[in-house]
Amino acid sequence: MSPVSGGRAEGHGSDPSAEAVTVAGGHRAPSGSPPFPGAIAVSHLRVYPSVAADGLPGGTPHLHTVCSEAYAVIGGSGRVLTVDRHGLRTTALTAGSFVWFTPGTVHRLVNDSGDLEILVLMQNAGLPEAGDMVITFPDDVLADPDRYAAAATLPASSLITGGDDAPVRARRDLAVEGYAELAEGGSAALARLHHRAAALVRGHVGGWRRTWTEGPWAAAEATGVQLAAMARGDHAHLADAATFALPPPPDDRRHGCCGTLGVAVWR
Repeated sequence: MSPVSGGRAEGHGSDPSAEAVTVAGGHRAPSGSPPFPGAIAVSHLRVYPSVAADGLPGGTPHLHTVCSEAYAVIGGSGRVLTVDRHGLRTTALTAGSFVWFTPGTVHRLVNDSGDLEILVLMQNAGLPEAGDMVITFPDDVLADPDRYAAAATLPASSLITGGDDAPVRARRDLAVEGYAELAEGGSAALARLHHRAAALVRGHVGGWRRTWTEGPWAAAEATGVQLAAMARGDHAHLADAATFALPPPPDDRRHGCCGTLGVAVWR
């Protein structure tokens, strides 16, 4: 979203019929489209049905450092295993369930039915894509930025479905190994993970601030401008009313931590 100018959010008058640009695993909204409500990121997630090294089918445990995340379950059943200041927790997931968690919460999706599908709503659109995700590898890997990057990065041949998924599974299994250490280590292990995570992402924070300022913060400021205008009887921004839409994601989906993703990108 562009900065607010003259009481209106610039770009709201773009042509909603303009063709969206395809991105890996999804679509990008036409240039000038407004952000999704609240400047959140939205992904359609099919949780991995394959079985990890510890026998549980599902995704790769990880955390975010500055973004809250929400699940709106649309099909299938399973669980999300979380680790936070209250310790270990298991939350059941069925169609219609809503679950959300704050930064620092370790989360791992388990696909009990084999067909668990979720709409993932992520705070601060753009930040997770820019690196606000730390995978729960064993502590010796987390302590070494080069080893962490090598373990976390998928090769180009494994970025979308249809490619080789062996690196995706290997990344998950290494993360599950670290998750087991975390589960056994209690609050001290979680504190150590938070320390490692903060060190790993510190170099990205300057870029994140720019993304946040131009996106989520600008969207919130737009509301403030509109409220001030309405208070003085100025409703000019309503003339920019428009509808926007994106098609369903393509068949080739992006490999994420928790499953295959159909992503919608507005920036």
